[in-house]
Amino acid sequence: MTDPDHHDPSPPPETQDAGSQALAEALRSSFVIVKIAMVALVVIIFAAGFFTVGPQEKAVILRFGKPQGEGQKMLLGAGLHWSLPYPIDEVIRIPITEIQKVTTTVGWYATTPEMELAGTEPPPGASLNPQIDGYVITADRNIIHARAVVSYHIDDPRTAIFNFASGTNQQFNLAGVSNAVLNAANNALILAAAQFNVDDILTRERFGFQDAVRQRVTELVEREHLGVAVGEGDVQVDSIPPRQLKDVFAQVIIARQNYDKLINDAQSRTNQILNEAGAQAASIVNLAESARTRYVTATESDAAAFTELLPKYTGNPNLFAQLELAKAMTQILTNVQDKIFLPQRADGQPRELRLQLNREPPQPKSAANP
Repeated sequence: MTDPDHHDPSPPPETQDAGSQALAEALRSSFVIVKIAMVALVVIIFAAGFFTVGPQEKAVILRFGKPQGEGQKMLLGAGLHWSLPYPIDEVIRIPITEIQKVTTTVGWYATTPEMELAGTEPPPGASLNPQIDGYVITADRNIIHARAVVSYHIDDPRTAIFNFASGTNQQFNLAGVSNAVLNAANNALILAAAQFNVDDILTRERFGFQDAVRQRVTELVEREHLGVAVGEGDVQVDSIPPRQLKDVFAQVIIARQNYDKLINDAQSRTNQILNEAGAQAASIVNLAESARTRYVTATESDAAAFTELLPKYTGNPNLFAQLELAKAMTQILTNVQDKIFLPQRADGQPRELRLQLNREPPQPKSAANP
C-alpha cells in the first residue's frame, strides 16, 4: 500500500537533465569571462609598462631597487620605453639639461619675496638684528651683507640617482639636489668672505670674490659627489655694506674712488712724459746718427778727392795751383757786376791796395729837424 501523505523528493529525470545543462552552460560562460578578463588584465599590465622619456631627460629602471644595465647603458635616452609595473620596476627620471637655481639663505638682511619682486625693502632699523638679518664677516673683521645665486644642471645622472632618488613618487628628487647645492653655496659664501677685506669685496675685487665663491661651490660639489655641474658664469654674488652704515660706506667708497683716480691720472701723466721723453731721445739719436753718417760720407768723399788730386799736385805743383786758382776764380767771379784785377808785379812782390774810407758827412740841421 502506498501512503498518501508520503511524497518522493527526487525530481523526474527530465528535470534533472535540464538543470545540469543550465549549470554547465553557466560555468562555461563564467570560464570564458574569466579568460577574457585575464587576457584584458595582462594587456592592461603590459600596456601600462610603456613610458616616455623627454628630450631633456634621462631615465633609469630600478628592478627591486637594482638598476638595469651597466655604465652608460643604464641611462635611457629620449623616446618610448617599457618596464614592469610598480613595485617590481621603478622608473627614475632625471632632467639633465634643465638649469636649476638656488639662492643662499645666509648673509642677507631679512626681506620677503613680495618685496623682492616689487623692488622695495624693509626699513633698516636702528641697528642690525642678528636674529633675523643675515651677514658675513670679512677678513678685516667687518660686517657686510652678501648673497649668491648659483645655477647648475645635472652632470652625472648615475651618481645623482643613488643620492637623490625617492621611491615614493618614482621621480628624481630635485629638492634633495637643491638642498645639497644650497648648503654648498652657503658654505662657500661664508668662507670666501672671510678671505677678503671689506674694501676688496665692495670695490676693487668684486669679481675676485665672486670667483672665489664659485671655486668653493665647485670644490664642495665635486667632493660630495652631488652629480651636478657649476659653470664659469653660473655664480652671481651681490655684496652691500650694512644698511645702517650705508652713508658712511658711501663716503669711504667715494674717497677710495678719488684716490684711485688721482693715482691713475698720475700714472697716466707719468707714462705720457716717459713716452714723450723716449720719443725725443729717439729723435735726437736718429738725428745724430744721420749727421754722423753725413759727416763720415763727406769726409770719405773729400779724402777720395784729395787722394785723386795728389799725383797731379806732386807732378807739377805750380801748374796745379794755377789751374785750381783759375777754376776757383771762375766760380767766384760768376755773376759779379764789377771786377777789378790786380796783376802780379814784375818783381814778384805783392801789390799794395789802399782804400780810402770816410764816414758819412753830417746833414745840415733845419728848423723842422733841430
